[in-house]
Amino acid sequence: MVHEQSQPRAALLASTTPSLKILWTLPYLPWPTSSGGKLRQYHLLRTLANKGHRITLLVQSKTPLSASAKAHLEAIVDRLIVLPRRPIRHPLTLLAAVFSPYPLLVSVNGFAPALERVFADLLTEDWDVVQIEHSYGLQPFFQQLQQKKQSFLLTEHNVESSIGAATYQQLPFWLRPYIYFDQWRYRRWEKKALGLPYKVAAVTAGDAKNLAEHCQREVDVVINGVDTAAFACVHPDLDSQRVLFVGNFEYPPNLDAVAWSLDEILPLVWQQMPEVRFAICGYAMPTSWRERWPDSRIEWQGFVADLTLEQQQSAVFLAALREGGGSKLKVLEALAAGLPLVSTPQGVSGLALQDGRDYLGGATAAELAQALLQLLRQGESARAIAEAGRYYVCQNNDWQISASQLETLYQKIKYADRN
Repeated sequence: MVHEQSQPRAALLASTTPSLKILWTLPYLPWPTSSGGKLRQYHLLRTLANKGHRITLLVQSKTPLSASAKAHLEAIVDRLIVLPRRPIRHPLTLLAAVFSPYPLLVSVNGFAPALERVFADLLTEDWDVVQIEHSYGLQPFFQQLQQKKQSFLLTEHNVESSIGAATYQQLPFWLRPYIYFDQWRYRRWEKKALGLPYKVAAVTAGDAKNLAEHCQREVDVVINGVDTAAFACVHPDLDSQRVLFVGNFEYPPNLDAVAWSLDEILPLVWQQMPEVRFAICGYAMPTSWRERWPDSRIEWQGFVADLTLEQQQSAVFLAALREGGGSKLKVLEALAAGLPLVSTPQGVSGLALQDGRDYLGGATAAELAQALLQLLRQGESARAIAEAGRYYVCQNNDWQISASQLETLYQKIKYADRN
């Protein structure tokens, strides 16, 4: 059963929750905000801290804690504890990936004795809420939570067992039998992992419905959001003939989106408007792309700390996504910045945007190219769509709403522990 918070927006923003002591775990550092998951974590932590909650953040990270990350995170949490994660090619990880009952993602982030010990020590304290992010990050905590009968919240950002194509598409064809085996392992782990928490939250109603049916339990929704105030002053240049895409390129669906855009979509646009430019921003951009697409109309921006500078120089945001799950924070940020949006159905998944009013949609390269041409040629039409999209996210996806949804779940967990 899916349970979505249905309080009106005004009630959500006006809700007051007493200060809570929260233990929050993450399998990555949420700064810099180079991916949708990191954006979600950082802004929820920031928003909840501003509401007065006292948060201890326990992180297992594949990258060392930089001075910048330390400064940003210690400014919003009471206590920051960061432990290193072993390399993905470590012998233990490779052996577990093949022989353990756990799927690949769980093996990569699991089997961490030091993390287990730190978590066990932390559980000796009194917590109002324990929050675990991602089912693939649960394994090091599973036994302690079970033994101590600790109520906790598990947040699932995707239906991990159903996005295998996105996770495995970079593997060679001859590993396909392993891929099917690993997807089976994740479905089995998913049922086990989602059966233990007192509350489970997904980021979209669609993901919640899928998880509820698969695991036979109630699943709540805590939406993805956007810092609407930070983007309110952005005014895109709708006459710039510049198309923008943003993504974390460690995530295969973003790699596919760029390849599809440059191989099939933009060539159709360039046939009619050869002066259009395509700007690509994001973390871990492959160096080989410049050689694969040696076109001077492509701007290889890489990771950009302040996206508003790129947004205000652009005319349209293109979300040519064919894979992945959840709702897309890059899409929410583009809408909040007043950028007209052209998107596939996958790019606006989890959002109640109306095609033709809030954005222009398309499922094929030809449809997306036509939508881009329409917006690039018709400034006033583009402006109306941009304003409608910005209004939508301001009303429905501010981080304050997401934080209030979390607080509602926190109160249910706290009440359960008292009884």
